[in-house]
Amino acid sequence: MAAKLKKGDTVVVLTGKDKGKTGEISSVDPQAGKAVVDGLNVAIRHTRQTQTSQGGRQPKAMPIDLSNLAYVDANGKATRVGFRMEGDKKVRFAKTTGDVIDA
Repeated sequence: MAAKLKKGDTVVVLTGKDKGKTGEISSVDPQAGKAVVDGLNVAIRHTRQTQTSQGGRQPKAMPIDLSNLAYVDANGKATRVGFRMEGDKKVRFAKTTGDVIDA
């Protein structure tokens, strides 16, 4: 199944410790059904010092399941995403308003 959320989409978290917060997707893993959202679901990773990095305790955004994310439309409300054909092109659209997300 095609991933309904893509890199660069603005999303809101529906459940978990960051519930209600919004952010932009920085990467998506459709096989695992997860996405990394900038600044959300942050964990501290302890890294060893190397020649190129200082090391220490570094915050890292961890993946969030796609089912726990909802697309934020132009009105700032969470909506589900659907697919439809417009002419001979498949486009994503917001289920609440019917507006096309990306032409």
